[in-house]
Amino acid sequence: MNLLHLHSHKQRVEILYSFRVKLNHITVFFFNSLFDIVKLNHIGILEHPKPDVNYAAGQLFLHRVFGYRGVILYPWTAHIYEKSSDTSPLPSKYAEIFCRDNYLENEEVSIAKSAPINTKTYYQALVDGRDSPHVAVQSEAVTFLTGSQNGDSTQSSLYTIPGIDYVSESDIIPYTSVETVPISHDLFPKFLEPENTTNGTVLRTNETFTSWQKKNHMCLELSKVHIETTENIRVTAIPFFLGAKEGRNSQPTEYWWRYCIRVENLGEVAAHLRERHWRIISNGSVKTVRGRGVIGREPMLNKSQPAFQYSSHVSLQSSSGHMWGIFRLEQEDGKQFDARIPAFALDGKPPAN
Repeated sequence: MNLLHLHSHKQRVEILYSFRVKLNHITVFFFNSLFDIVKLNHIGILEHPKPDVNYAAGQLFLHRVFGYRGVILYPWTAHIYEKSSDTSPLPSKYAEIFCRDNYLENEEVSIAKSAPINTKTYYQALVDGRDSPHVAVQSEAVTFLTGSQNGDSTQSSLYTIPGIDYVSESDIIPYTSVETVPISHDLFPKFLEPENTTNGTVLRTNETFTSWQKKNHMCLELSKVHIETTENIRVTAIPFFLGAKEGRNSQPTEYWWRYCIRVENLGEVAAHLRERHWRIISNGSVKTVRGRGVIGREPMLNKSQPAFQYSSHVSLQSSSGHMWGIFRLEQEDGKQFDARIPAFALDGKPPAN
């Protein structure tokens, strides 16, 4: 099946995905009323999904939810912690109950007793920079804490590399590219090389990537995925430990994590994400964080854009802690409800001496 990709040169757009199958051709339409110049490109040929076989590094794909082009770099085996709040409706005035001490204690017990329900492969992938401005996802990036991985944690500082995401098997629509440059990303030519095989030319990761992956393993490692669904709103949280920054002049050591959040509307009724409310606990102390929306936005989750994804960071003065919270959403008729953010542990390790 031929795969066509429609692009606009507008920077601020909304996306609607429509798959039409006719005469063995598949066309993917990206459109919005803001478009005044569009271009339809033939980018590749769809492959059959591989539900029972892990995808290899170098596999090109379209993201099933966000629609961007990507290429797989590395597989991670993650423990999945999932529960649904739908069978136990949230109490009234949930935000107020959320602040009480007994709720805090119960949530701590829930975290301590939770166990993974299964394991699942997630893939570290490069995101095509041409598609990044047009998808309902923050410009995804991995964060590194320099110095923490070479033993010099007193000189640590945060930096990011944009255009790297983590995707599950269900996110992947595999395809074979017909483009001269299948993925536009600075790391694409550095990490992947074409290799001729009996089945044609394929992409393989090279020694440069292997060395980079090994050096940055701690910040890249994905080991746990936490999922919770409330009233058809599914929230996925994935934490990444970045390392420790030793304090100077009697200042305490700081431990850093990145966490990636995806919010998905699985229902028929559109909803705005209006507020966030986090609880962070470490060494018996509790920090509350509240605010409008997420990363300065209040995304609308509807049929055309059912999901939104972003990353943020947290630091503690302890090598372990926990986070959980709620998102307050508002439907078009004004009804508001709270969706739980799954509780997840912040697990780290002290800096090497």
